[in-house]
Amino acid sequence: MRYIDIGIIVLYLIGITWFGARFKESQKSLKDYFLGGRNTPWWAIGFSIVSAETSTLTVIGTPALSFHGNFGFLQVVMGYLLARIVISSLFLPHYFRGELFTAYELMQRRFGMRLRRLTAGTFLLLRALAEGVRVFAISIVISIVLGTGEIASIVVIVCLTLFYTFEGGMTAVIWTDVVQMFLYVGGALVSLFVILQQIPGGWQEVWTAAAAAGKLQVFDFRMDWSWEFFARQYSFWAGVLGGCFLTTASHGTEQLMVQRLLSAKNEGEARKAMFASWGVIFFQFTLFLVIGLILWKYYGNTGQQEPKPADRIYPQFIWNALPVGVSGLVTAAILAAAMSNLSAALNALASTTVMDFYKLKYGDREESHYLRLAKWATVVWGLVLFGIGVLSRQVNSVLEAGLGIASILYGALLGVFLLGVLTKRVSERAAMVGMLAGIVVNLYIKFGTPVAWTWYVLIGTAVTGGVGLLASALIDGKKEEPA
Repeated sequence: MRYIDIGIIVLYLIGITWFGARFKESQKSLKDYFLGGRNTPWWAIGFSIVSAETSTLTVIGTPALSFHGNFGFLQVVMGYLLARIVISSLFLPHYFRGELFTAYELMQRRFGMRLRRLTAGTFLLLRALAEGVRVFAISIVISIVLGTGEIASIVVIVCLTLFYTFEGGMTAVIWTDVVQMFLYVGGALVSLFVILQQIPGGWQEVWTAAAAAGKLQVFDFRMDWSWEFFARQYSFWAGVLGGCFLTTASHGTEQLMVQRLLSAKNEGEARKAMFASWGVIFFQFTLFLVIGLILWKYYGNTGQQEPKPADRIYPQFIWNALPVGVSGLVTAAILAAAMSNLSAALNALASTTVMDFYKLKYGDREESHYLRLAKWATVVWGLVLFGIGVLSRQVNSVLEAGLGIASILYGALLGVFLLGVLTKRVSERAAMVGMLAGIVVNLYIKFGTPVAWTWYVLIGTAVTGGVGLLASALIDGKKEEPA
């Protein structure tokens, strides 16, 4: 046992749990618990968005992509910027009209109660499945460090994160996100420089070898209409379009991200947080891809057998090859990314459960009743995510599995939200038909075709919107007019 490294990790886990729980006293109402009182500065929200967008999937999954491939994933990240432009112009003005707690209240305002419940229920399913894979990703790191079983590893992180989320609500989520983001980015920078020191010739040697092997390629402009074209995950067209639609759906329609935007003081502050977060996201994805490239050269030089599955390459190298103290710091940084994302998911799942289902049914009751219910809903979702994490141990790539699961449902969510903000006469029934059609088509594409996950959201959005408009013409007997 490397007691210094273990000590650093334990101190981090205790410290961040204590820090998050300190916000308990400020939780007086649902607005405090779910929206941080709407007085959080934009830069903190921006960093929190980065933390939620990153997760352990990014930290351990991204280096594996460049280790076995190239820098093509950056094409997806470029699509993230286009998505922020769309969200800022289409969705933010609607979210800041009135006092919204969840994204799905907008669906009730535009369509009706049934569609609000359908979109909220879709989010609960989507986030629970995707977050379950992320919870499993945490266990990969813990099991390497402590030598514990994967299930025991999941229990440790879920319990600690659940404790401070239960106590501190959204305020604890955002401010622990800020601390954790600086920790895992700093840890990645430290690991990058330490790994470079172990390669004769340093960065110049890595660059030369990577260029010769074609691993520095970013863009793939090849285009045809074959199955092979749609099966390539990281072509320019799949990356930019897929990244744009994926992020428009995740940041514009999913409570996990919308809740952060609603925590801003006003629409302008939310917009600044959105665009500032992209610069950090681009930097950190590039950073983790570079780390994967350096690890590729390191394993090539030493002739060591690379770990299996690929997601173990980075965390296992950190623990086995970095100097004592440094490995503890970087491992704690990876856990920081895990805990920040898990805490956000727990709070978002709880807010949707309480606001879009329970309160919608039982109406006005005492604020203390709903606040107490919100905390226990957080506990219940913690148990659900633990269960899904245990069942997710068979996936090959945690990054692509998480994004793939989410993308199946994102298309339907984005399609129905676009129907809501871009049309005036599509009815609730027509929108629901379109949404269900989008989900069915994406399920078929996922399990019945070789089409890559980067296309799922675009296809689901197009099907949902198209079927919704057609159903409106047939069911409502009215021709659709633009808003």
